[in-house]
Amino acid sequence: MKSSCRNTVNRCGQSPMKRISAASCILILLSALAYTPAAFALPELHPVVEAEETVYQYTLADNGAGPLWCRGSTSLVRAGGELFASGLETLEGVPPLNNCRWIFFQRTAEGWRQVAVDPKDRTREPCPLVAFHEGPVFLSVNPTLVTDRQAGGGGPARPEILVFSPANAAGGYETLLPAWNGTPAFTEHSYRSFAADGINREFILFQNIGYTHAEWTFRDHDGHWAHQGKLEWPWGAEYDTPQPVRVCYPNVAITNRAVHFCGVSDIVEPYGEWRAFKKELTGNEWDYDFRRLFYTWTRDITTGAFEDWVEIASRDKTCGWIMPGDLWVAPDGAAHLVWTEQAIDERLREKFFPDAVQRHEMNYAVVKEGKVIKRRTLAAREEGTPGVKASEPRFHITPDNRVFVFYYISEAAPETGVTTGNYLMEISTDGEPGVPAAVPLAHPLSSYFTATVRGGSPPSKSLELLGARDATTMSYARIQPDSNPEINTASPAAP
Repeated sequence: MKSSCRNTVNRCGQSPMKRISAASCILILLSALAYTPAAFALPELHPVVEAEETVYQYTLADNGAGPLWCRGSTSLVRAGGELFASGLETLEGVPPLNNCRWIFFQRTAEGWRQVAVDPKDRTREPCPLVAFHEGPVFLSVNPTLVTDRQAGGGGPARPEILVFSPANAAGGYETLLPAWNGTPAFTEHSYRSFAADGINREFILFQNIGYTHAEWTFRDHDGHWAHQGKLEWPWGAEYDTPQPVRVCYPNVAITNRAVHFCGVSDIVEPYGEWRAFKKELTGNEWDYDFRRLFYTWTRDITTGAFEDWVEIASRDKTCGWIMPGDLWVAPDGAAHLVWTEQAIDERLREKFFPDAVQRHEMNYAVVKEGKVIKRRTLAAREEGTPGVKASEPRFHITPDNRVFVFYYISEAAPETGVTTGNYLMEISTDGEPGVPAAVPLAHPLSSYFTATVRGGSPPSKSLELLGARDATTMSYARIQPDSNPEINTASPAAP
């Protein structure tokens, strides 16, 4: 594995965009998007909300995690015609960090039913799911090895995979112990990523080791832990002290044994002058960097060899912020990426970059054979101009490979006429964004999982979500992206 980094940074939003007619200007104002004519070939969307349901209530654990902390993976899968969700329960009277346990739900005709719960172990983080199309369902858990339930702090942990049958999820589960190279020093901070090829019945698990690398293990269609290895982080040669650039919260996909991995830098502030200034502001010795988006891939995970890291985007020069949104591997092998960016840390602007302009973007790119072949800004808000601030973009892929982006708008300039809430946008086959449509959820979701194909769920006409309705409620929603029956003929509605 080569740990060098090919820097292919290109500020998103700088790609030339075709002009459209004056009659369409109001659409630009309403959505703060630069549309091309291709966008108008897409059908107008009329999303329909078919279900909104409470799945469970939770209590904040004050341990740095929460039910949505495994954001690059998912806690919602569909298998064998059934729908499953994993959750996190805070244990009363147990100190952090390992003060939670996993819970497991199935959607039934009567609503959501808890069918399993951890009977004995403790953990810190939520437990992601993957599944094969007809089952089984796999739950990634990371129980602490610290036996004293009153011991605070972290400690060593043991990754496990729990196996449930969709036909009898309440009937118990099998426990698998993944094979690794040697004996990695796993802890309660796993930063793990779980992805499955639902058709070919294979999955991969990544789990971080400190700030140096991630361990990975691959389970093949015969049920063997066939290959293991290490994914070394890119090298930050430009920092005051050169160091590995830990990559966290990645979106990971595996299809036909090709693995794609896209995540964000997550290290202690690497520039001494900025770090000292932040300490004056916060009193903390640490402040983390989330401002460089990295991508790598392998054509065949059984070789153990990943390609050189590619830097997809960066806000490193102005201490900005980046967060991965989603990743989809198209039939031609290209990786479609979506993410959000913030140009600057406004706390530092006056002292370090007084002329910088704040800008929020939701961006999209296509990467093929390690090269960025397309970039688009899907939504933006720049201070002093009309626009919208979008977050949490997620792909929704239909059986006929229509590509939608579901996202949340948290801010909109009054001139746009746009309200906060959830929106849906289609992406054309040539990568152009369509006109966004508001999704009429009674309870908008600001953070969420989908039943993503990256988790092994089959493509579906229906968009299914598990997200935070409020600070203590996890909610399920099902949406038909387009109510036009002449367009939506790919598959029957999910139950």
